[in-house]
Amino acid sequence: MRIVEKEIAFEIPRGHHQHVMIAQLPARLEIGEVGLQVSDPERQWGEVRSVLDLVAAGEGNLKKLHFLFFPESILPVQFLDAALTLIDESFRANTVTVLGVEHLRLSDYQRLLERWAEDNAEALETVLADLDAGNVGEVPVNWCVIAVKESSGRLRVFLEAKSHPFFGEETVDPFHDLYRGKIFPLFRCRPTCFNFMTLICLDYIYRDLYGSNISTIIERANELFFETRQRLDLLAVIECSPKPEHQVYRDVINGFYGEYLSSAPGVRDTVTLFANASAESHCQGLRGEAHFGHSSAVIHRSHKLEKMEQSEFSSDDFDGLPVCRLRFGDQTRLYYFNLPLFHELDPRTTRVPLKLHSIFRQSDDGLWRQLLEEDVSHSVPPTI
Repeated sequence: MRIVEKEIAFEIPRGHHQHVMIAQLPARLEIGEVGLQVSDPERQWGEVRSVLDLVAAGEGNLKKLHFLFFPESILPVQFLDAALTLIDESFRANTVTVLGVEHLRLSDYQRLLERWAEDNAEALETVLADLDAGNVGEVPVNWCVIAVKESSGRLRVFLEAKSHPFFGEETVDPFHDLYRGKIFPLFRCRPTCFNFMTLICLDYIYRDLYGSNISTIIERANELFFETRQRLDLLAVIECSPKPEHQVYRDVINGFYGEYLSSAPGVRDTVTLFANASAESHCQGLRGEAHFGHSSAVIHRSHKLEKMEQSEFSSDDFDGLPVCRLRFGDQTRLYYFNLPLFHELDPRTTRVPLKLHSIFRQSDDGLWRQLLEEDVSHSVPPTI
């Protein structure tokens, strides 16, 4: 992978934390002419649109939202322009929206890169080189859109292609295998010093011990720390994963925060978000047991998030890892919470670094309604 820095005008008042929403929606995918396609595009767009409308309305403290994450492969390609138009016209400034988009051909992906060439020059260069090197225009691309509404109100559109397919995205024929993305943006906010990256599902896990994406990210974050004393503040992983808590994810989290071989100051205080599809998802071609859901937020154990369990969420250490994890359920929900404001906490403090502001459930009329406190009751008393 090649990490490229993208500077964006993103301003947050000093002393204020960032607000995040994870839209855990169902993804319905089937094998199509080009990789995996959304089985019911109109219905899927309606669900995505309902979340965008909710954020655009900004009732209550939703107007403070900074980051909105949708799962992998959630948006039908045909509604991409509609989604971007809504974000451009209705969203507030200083908002980042990450949308996983269904597969399309590499030749079509090239045209989209050319459409937003100013923000995607490096990715376009690699795609043109790959197209020139072989007959790969029909190869499917699993990708996402990172739409940034800057402080000036200007909309910038960044595209990122997945590099690590799962078995359903691979075939014996290399000319129909999933395209391997090579460019990964590292967003650096100005004047607010906040740095974040986005990955797609299996791009988070190790490929091998010598050439993994996550090792490259740690190395670049460490360089950032020693050069500027800044860190990678947020690493967001959008997923459509039937096994979101598989051993391979746990191993990477352990290595990322565990400091086995050497201290990694660039990622020690990174917040890792996993935005997965809900349990109502289905993907044609999956084998074995499938259980989508359980989006989560992971931080280093130095932040001291107390263990607790409620009906809609829980907090734990992921079976003994050096982390604190806020783990959500598997149902179709919107989770709205804030990221930790301070990296280093006084050991005497009682401050809780990560606060869950609200959970939204979709009613029969298609509208999102906030769950009441009695709906999120304690099932196990919190332990301190």
